[in-house]
Amino acid sequence: MPQPLMPKATAVWLIDKTSLSFDQIAEFVNMHPLEIQAIADGEVAQGIVGFDPIASGQLTREEIARCEADTAARLQLQESTLVLPKQRSKGGRYTPVSKRNDRPDAIAFLLRNFPALPDAAVAKLLGTTKDTIAKVRDKTHWNSANIKARDPVILGLCTQGDLNAALGAHGAAPAEPPAAADDAA
Repeated sequence: MPQPLMPKATAVWLIDKTSLSFDQIAEFVNMHPLEIQAIADGEVAQGIVGFDPIASGQLTREEIARCEADTAARLQLQESTLVLPKQRSKGGRYTPVSKRNDRPDAIAFLLRNFPALPDAAVAKLLGTTKDTIAKVRDKTHWNSANIKARDPVILGLCTQGDLNAALGAHGAAPAEPPAAADDAA
């Protein structure tokens, strides 16, 4: 259930400015009726300035009048008319300095074991660039002689859940494991 802004301050204002019952106020601000009574008695929230729920658009005068007339009625929080800003998408993933040298190893692992996984998905999963992925694939990376394909989950660059989600979203199945030396003999 949505909760009003600044519940204690709203409760202080409702106690001071209305004739609502403690139960009505308590249910509206999600507090216990005894806490509302303590606020009214001056034992709690002495320094809190009341917050007007009408001015903030959380309640209307008609809603308060309706509930003052009927003690069984409960206050209903008004729907907000404010347009909420869109949440920002996540930026680049931060990788600690100690793990940055492990990224090419993880890229090599994903390229070898999941060749159908697009570069964009690898870049998002590991927090790297398509340029780095291309260099690891083409073996033109500055450290290509030392790159060993290692699991990014074990390296701590992503979680198993993130890897499974990326694989499921792109339908990338694991590559066929190489034939064992025992089978060839």
